[in-house]
Formats: sequence, C-alpha cells, structure tokens
Amino acid sequence: MKRRTSFKPLLLSFSLFVCGYATAATDCGGITLSACPTPFDQHLPNTHDMLNWDQKDRVVGFRNDYRNYAGDVFRHGPSMPLAHADKTLVDARYQINGNTYHLADYLKRENVAGMLVLKNGKVAYKYFAEGNTDSTLWTSRSVGKSVVSTLVGVAIKQGKIHSLDDKVTAYEPDLKGTAWDGVTLKQLIQHTSGVAWNEDYTNPKSDFAQLTQCEAQAGTYDCVRNIVTHLKRAHPAGQQWSYSSGGAWLLGDVLEHATGMSLAAYLQQTLWQPNGMASDGVWHAYQPGKHDVGAHGFNATLEDWARFGEFILRDGRLPNGKQILPANWVNDAANWTKAQHSVSPAHPDGLYGYQWWNNAIPANAQHVVPAPAEGLQHSLWALGIYGQIIMVNRAENLVIVQWSTWPQAEPSFSAQPLEAALMYSAIAQQLH
Repeated sequence: MKRRTSFKPLLLSFSLFVCGYATAATDCGGITLSACPTPFDQHLPNTHDMLNWDQKDRVVGFRNDYRNYAGDVFRHGPSMPLAHADKTLVDARYQINGNTYHLADYLKRENVAGMLVLKNGKVAYKYFAEGNTDSTLWTSRSVGKSVVSTLVGVAIKQGKIHSLDDKVTAYEPDLKGTAWDGVTLKQLIQHTSGVAWNEDYTNPKSDFAQLTQCEAQAGTYDCVRNIVTHLKRAHPAGQQWSYSSGGAWLLGDVLEHATGMSLAAYLQQTLWQPNGMASDGVWHAYQPGKHDVGAHGFNATLEDWARFGEFILRDGRLPNGKQILPANWVNDAANWTKAQHSVSPAHPDGLYGYQWWNNAIPANAQHVVPAPAEGLQHSLWALGIYGQIIMVNRAENLVIVQWSTWPQAEPSFSAQPLEAALMYSAIAQQLH
C-alpha cells in the first residue's frame, strides 16, 4: 500500500521575484516554495488508495498532497502576522443525547489535526496535533470548491465572466450536444445541473472513485475530462440539487477558459498576494501551469485558510478596503438553493449555495445544547471530506477553520457535522 519516497531538499536557495516581492525559494521534495512545510514525511501513502487510507495515512497524506501530486504554486507577498485576541477561548461545551462534551473531547471525537478561531480578525484559539505546525500545508478536499466559487465571483467583477446566467457552452463550446448543453453557470455552481454524477466515496466504481484513479496516473486532465464529457442527463437543469465533484471540476475548467490562467495563477494574482497571505500554497494540477482541479486540491497553511475566511467575512474586500467581489456576492452565495433535495426538515432554508454549505444546527435537532435557535444562523461553511472546514459567520465576526481525519469520508449529518455545528455555536457564545 505504501511507496517509499526519499527526497533530499537542495541546500542551495535562490531568490524568486513575484510582483516586485523577493523571497527565498527552496526545493521542498520536488516543488519550489519560499519555505518548506514541516513536518516533512519521508514515506507517503499510495494515492491510488486515497479513499481507503487509514487514520495514520490520512494525516501523512493530507499534509503532503502538495508533493504527492503534481502541483502549481501560488506565491505569497508581503503580509502581517495575525494579532492575538484580548479574550481567548479556554473551553466551550455542548450537549447531545444527554452527554456533555468539552473542547478537549471535541478535538478527540473529530480527530482534529489543526484548528484556528478568529474573533474580530484576531486569534482567539489555535491548536495543532499529529505534529502539524504553522508551516504545514494541509489539503482542502472540497473546501477548494468554495475557493473556486469565490474566484468565479472575482472573474465576474473583473468582467472575464459576464454573468452566472451564461451557459457553460459559452466557455466550453465543445460541450454542445452533451448533457451539459443548456446548463447555466448558476446551475453549475449550485449543483443543480441535472447531469448525473455518482459521488459515493465507498463505491470503487462511482464517478468520484474513477476521478481519484485518474488523478493517480499520467494524463489526468484528459482522463477526467473524458469522464465528465460523457456523463448523462438525470433531471432537467435547475430542478434537483445533487452534489457533484464532476460539475465542480467543470466550473474550475470554465474559470480557467474565461481567465486564460490556471486556478493557482489566478488565485495568486487576484487574491493570495493582495489579501496578504503569509505563505505559499500549492494547487493540485492536472496539467501543471495550465489546468488545476476545480473540485479540490487547494493546499495551504492553517492561518492562510483563516485569512481566506476573513476575506469572505469582509464581503470580498481586501485589507486595503478594495472590493473585488460583486456587490452582494457573499449574500447570494449563502442564498441556499430551493431545488429538490436541498430543502429538508433539518434545513428548511436549503442546504447548498455557491459551493458553500448551510451546516447550521438542524432545525429539527432534539436534545442538543446549544439549541437550533441558538446556533450560528446564516453561516457559510466550506466543507471537505474527512472533516476539512472553513466556517464564516458575519454576525459574530467569527471565522473557524478545522483540519481533520474523520474515520469516514462523509458521515451522516447527525454525526461529526452536527457536533461541529454545536461546538462552533458554543464557541460563538463563549466569545460573544
């Protein structure tokens, strides 16, 4: 199951100039970064088995995806350290099914490998486990979808994409006559395209499993594009919500066609450097320098995950006040689709927006504290399999990020996602 990887970082460093900003650059196991992430694991798990990694393999794999796959680097520029909050988080607790759990319990129950809480833009709590550090680059899984959807908003603000009402085929004309013909960008970004996709992480023959196999071999872009191009139509566009990493991959591909840049290059130019991120990041590339994966594959430090959350909390404004998202974009991103299967008794307002989730405490949850009415309503949640999270709540000026290695890729919403909603709501109460 394992393959031995032995890298010897070069002792010789050189200077890399990015937009007038000079930074030392070093070979970090085959990829050049301004500073090598730590820890640097010598033995990496086999990417073919990603969906079947054990807990130890997930820790090592998730913090080494930046070198376990081909990647495009997005460089940082000048940055300011995050300030520390006057009021720090010491503990928070929640109740479920008659049991009370404290923050320390939560960290164990959720297999948390890193967690950061920003209140009013300042660090109220930081936690690392499994040897992770401030320089660790952790992979996003589907948290990357929320980054891509945000970049789509930036491209609309810049005029590179006209509107979410545009058809996919306006940017990908070779998809005319396929199941994607007639689908709008809004339907794509809300996962209501009606194009069939099997996201089952436990089925080795699912579309998602086939995508991961493409990623573990040469010719990844053509392999994935072949899968996505030949999908069939399941429902009329806009009628039903159905989560689709294939559709998310296509959204990223549309963005690259519209901007003429890879996701990493566009992120670096428009957001990463202007927003003052402190470290380089790496995006999983299907064709290095040309095509990055729109469904996941964003790798960055814990603090830079949080800085991205702060950008969303500021409604798309950079630290200098410049607005780079369209007016009302963040509100629209959290205007959950009312398509069938998005609305339920647990989430009567809907479950999904512009590749952000509504993970508020379920409205029908019983025997829980905080109660649903006390939860973080109107929060935006970027969620990735195995427990990767960015939560943004503008009412409380609160951003929480979490790295995890949940035992299951996608547990039911009555398990780890519910406990995350309860804990985050309890944290909000403690810091209010």
